[in-house]
Amino acid sequence: MTQAPMSAPPGGAMRPHRGVMILVFGILSLVLQCVIFGIVAWVMGNSDLREMDAGRMDPEGRGLTQAGKVCGIISVILTLLGIAIWVILVVILGIGVAAAGAAGSGGP
Repeated sequence: MTQAPMSAPPGGAMRPHRGVMILVFGILSLVLQCVIFGIVAWVMGNSDLREMDAGRMDPEGRGLTQAGKVCGIISVILTLLGIAIWVILVVILGIGVAAAGAAGSGGP
């Protein structure tokens, strides 16, 4: 299904898209493993796609905006997954150390 062409808002021309900036934030979030860039790309991407759908922003950058948003989402998910794995490992190692200490303190 194709979308109907959007007209400019009544007050004037559409705002320019920020697709390149959002894509850069998304890529930086993946390369630098910086969740802040990922969150920024995700939030800005959502906002700009909403503006494009409403006809207030130039839809020419839709592909770049979506790509940056997806990179940001992937970065945030990978970071949260890494933190969860780290916490699980710390808990497992803590239980193992506690069990080994309890077994070794039985005395002669």
